[in-house]
Amino acid sequence: MEINIKKEKGVPLVSVKGRIDAVTAPDFEKDLSDLIESGEKTVLVNLGELEYISSAGLRSILATAKRLKAENGKMVFTGLKGPVEEVFKISGFYSIFTIFESEEAALNQL
Repeated sequence: MEINIKKEKGVPLVSVKGRIDAVTAPDFEKDLSDLIESGEKTVLVNLGELEYISSAGLRSILATAKRLKAENGKMVFTGLKGPVEEVFKISGFYSIFTIFESEEAALNQL
């Protein structure tokens, strides 16, 4: 798994490439936790290059979202496609999270 974090229009954009599974989920959660601890309240996560997400990955997303909500923040997503999009639909994440068609659409509404 590879995570790149940059700021676009004042919002941290987290791009994830590869797999989020039981091995990599703790790293994903730690990187997002570091963002929250640095004071970020809104995080845009681009999963366009994510190939696979396991239940451990979903759990790390939920844990991070719960932490952001406690800080009056939010976690939104873009770039969903293929198997990862299917997992989001089946797991009900589509009804829990705000999902944008593109980074640009997300950044214009955040």
